[in-house]
Amino acid sequence: MTIEFKTKICCIGGGYVGGPTCAVIAYKNPAVKVTIVDLNESRIAAWNSDNLPIYEPGLEEVVFAARGRNLFFSADVDAGILEADLIFVSVNTPTKKSGIGAGFAADLAYVESATRRIASVAKSSKIVIEKSTVPCRTAESMRTILEANSRDDIRFDILSNPEFLAEGTAISDLMNPDRVLIGSLQTPEGFRAQQRLADVYAAWVPREKIITMNLWSSELSKLAANAMLAQRISSINALSAICEATGADVDEVAYACGLDTRIGPKFLKASVGFGGSCFQKDILNLVYLSESLHLPEVAAYWNQVVQMNEYQKSRFTERIVKALFNTVTNKRLAIFGFAFKKNTGDTRESAAITLCKYFMQERAQIRIYDPKVELEQIEMDLTEPGVGTMESYKKFVTVVDDPYKAAEEADAIVVLTEWDEFKTLDWNRLFAECKKPAFVFDGRLMLDHKKLKQIGFKVEVIGKRA
Repeated sequence: MTIEFKTKICCIGGGYVGGPTCAVIAYKNPAVKVTIVDLNESRIAAWNSDNLPIYEPGLEEVVFAARGRNLFFSADVDAGILEADLIFVSVNTPTKKSGIGAGFAADLAYVESATRRIASVAKSSKIVIEKSTVPCRTAESMRTILEANSRDDIRFDILSNPEFLAEGTAISDLMNPDRVLIGSLQTPEGFRAQQRLADVYAAWVPREKIITMNLWSSELSKLAANAMLAQRISSINALSAICEATGADVDEVAYACGLDTRIGPKFLKASVGFGGSCFQKDILNLVYLSESLHLPEVAAYWNQVVQMNEYQKSRFTERIVKALFNTVTNKRLAIFGFAFKKNTGDTRESAAITLCKYFMQERAQIRIYDPKVELEQIEMDLTEPGVGTMESYKKFVTVVDDPYKAAEEADAIVVLTEWDEFKTLDWNRLFAECKKPAFVFDGRLMLDHKKLKQIGFKVEVIGKRA
């Protein structure tokens, strides 16, 4: 029996944004057919298996409920484009590594490639939705390509629909969003396209939370939101350095500030630094945009947020070395956590990469334990150009599947990801495994430091004097 779907959606890109977003759209809209396409056949095979290619709490339940009903995964990109009414472009937009804007500007090659593919394949009118995080006015470039290929019987409307997901809580963020932004051209056709997408979200999102605006405001809102969140983290991290120098406690300072209703408590947790695919990339994007608009003071302001993040990582590294009698050469360091945050296997821009890079350069023996990050991913991250070589990786790094193995004969335990399981480990057993004096460096302010000191550990914590 063939099911007639009232609307057909295609998502180009089955990564951290496209996969969960469109899986939830399918889950909440049984009458809408959703096909997620990707040129990476192994990724599509994983989406069609019992072992999904990304880890997010709640994602399996959503995918398994909708897959085969109205949610499909395919490597046939053209077929997905041909049948779709609405097309999400959710491809990677990494920071450029070379050429004009290297180190700051977003590389839009994948966005342009996807747009050109849509333009060349489509045989009917499409609503094209910019889902990837992109610089302001990227939609203008996409529109130029699409309009150059439009015909009397084929029309392309373009929308901006930025994602506001936090990895580790992506499914709950999608199920109960603070807001859904939909930007369009301020034309009758743009408003109609906007309404068409709003109707999809309205299956579960209250209408008052579906906010419509112009294209450029929607694009900039995403960059602005991430920049402001990262700014709060860098602000509390800057204060953590003052706390260590003065004897103040950064947790107490953050708590006092967070009680002010004008400030609030969120994103005021000091740490070894923020990571992930969005914060640094989006701020650097904003820096590049500001410089392009001849606003050097604005660019310098936002760039300082990133510089403070790098300073926090180097400062914590130096504190570890100083506490370990000014050298880590040939010492064994147990690294607890490699993901950039808990409840995800994502390691992009993880603070652990920066610290491990330094430890390898200092010829320390590193044992890494993370409950969700695959060995292959750790190897890839630590052998990237500018980080390390395969030779140094094999010589200095061991990945283990047990935190107690990581701690065997360790000079120190370094906590770099706030996995909940680290709170419930048998720290008496870990103390017994370590060399003495045994050190714990808590880069996430998550452990019971009083208890650890009673056990016998020497404890060093960000934002607190030793």
